[in-house]
Amino acid sequence: MDSKVNRLAILGSTGSIGQQTLQVVRQFPNRFPVVALGAGNNLALLQTQITEFKPQFFYYKSGTLKNKYDACFISIEEIAALPNVDTVMVATSGKASLLATISAAQSRKRIAIANKEPLVMAGAIITKEVQKHHAMLIPVDSEHSAIRQCLQGEKNKPTKIILTASGGPFRKYTQKQLKAVTPDQALQHPSWKMGRKVTIDSATLMNKGLEVIEAHWLFGVPIEDIQILVHPQSIVHSMVEFADGAVKAQLSSPDMRLPIQYALTYPERVNNEELPRIDWDTIKQLTFEQPDFQSFPCLKLAVEAGKTGGTMPTVLCAADEIAVDLFLKEKITFTDIAALVSDALEKHTGIANPDIEDILEADRWARTFTIKLAEKK
Repeated sequence: MDSKVNRLAILGSTGSIGQQTLQVVRQFPNRFPVVALGAGNNLALLQTQITEFKPQFFYYKSGTLKNKYDACFISIEEIAALPNVDTVMVATSGKASLLATISAAQSRKRIAIANKEPLVMAGAIITKEVQKHHAMLIPVDSEHSAIRQCLQGEKNKPTKIILTASGGPFRKYTQKQLKAVTPDQALQHPSWKMGRKVTIDSATLMNKGLEVIEAHWLFGVPIEDIQILVHPQSIVHSMVEFADGAVKAQLSSPDMRLPIQYALTYPERVNNEELPRIDWDTIKQLTFEQPDFQSFPCLKLAVEAGKTGGTMPTVLCAADEIAVDLFLKEKITFTDIAALVSDALEKHTGIANPDIEDILEADRWARTFTIKLAEKK
C-alpha cells in the first residue's frame, strides 16, 4: 500500500465538517479511500454519500437502511475500531462519539477530532488511552489546529495559549437585545459555516469555553494559562506565547477545509487549488479585544467548569446540548441557555476523578435535570 494512502472512517459524514471532509477527499480520491461512513438523521444525504464513495461499512442513527448497498451496517464504536481504517474523523455533534473516540484510541488510530464534547467530557480518559495505545490525536478545530501548527518544531512548552474568537454575531448586543435573539438570527455566523449546534454555541461563546477545556487536554497547558481574545476578522486562528516572550500565530482564510486537510495529510502539506488564500489587499486591519464575560455568561461557566474538573465539564456539555436544542425549537430564549446550564452546574454534586460510568451517569442526570427545569420556566 502507498504510504500516503490514508483510509478513512468519517463519523458525522452528513454534518458540516463531514461534508467538508468529503470535499477534501474528492480532491485526492486515491489518497483517501472511504472505508466507513456514520450519520445521524440525514438519510437522503447519507444514501447519496454511500452511492458516491462506496464505503464497506456504514452507520445510521435513526435505524438501519434497506440493504441495497454493498456495505455492512455496524455501530460507530465498531467503525472506529475497524482494522482497515487508518484515520477516524470524529465530526459528530454533542456526546454521540464519546465511546467511539475511546474505541479509536484503544485501536491505535489516528484520530482527527472535530467534535469538542468527547475531550471536554472525558479528556483525562481519552488522553490516557491515546498515550497507552500509541494512538494519535490531531485537532480539526481551526483554533487547535493553529496551536498544533505553531508548536511544530518547538522543544519547549508554551507559557501561554491565546485562543481567538470571532465574537459571534452578537458581540455588541445589549442584554435586552440578547434576550430577543431568535434561532434564525443566531444561526447566521459572520465568519464560519458550521452545524446548527456549534453555531449556537459560537453565538453564546460557549464554544470558546469548550475550546479552552479542549486545549488544556490537547496540549497539557493549565487552564489558567489559556487566554481568549476576540478577533472579528477570523484570520488569526490562535497564537502561542513562549518563555522568551515570542508569539507565534497561524493565519489563513476562515475555511474549515484547511484544518481538515492538515489533519488528514499531517505532517505533510499538500496543495489544494480549492482552498482559498488570504487576499492581503482586502485586509485593512487585524483587531483584538477582551471578551465580555458579563454579556456572555456561557463562556465564564465553561472556563470555571474546566477549572473544577471532574464531572462538571460533562454536566456543562449535557445541559448545554439540551438547552441549545430547546432554544432551536423556540421553547426557551437565547439568554435562558446560560441560565439552565448555570442551574445544572450549581445543583450537580461533582465527582473529582470519574470513570466512564460516572461520566455517562453525570450526562444522564444533567439532561434529565435540564429538561425538567426548562418545563417549569
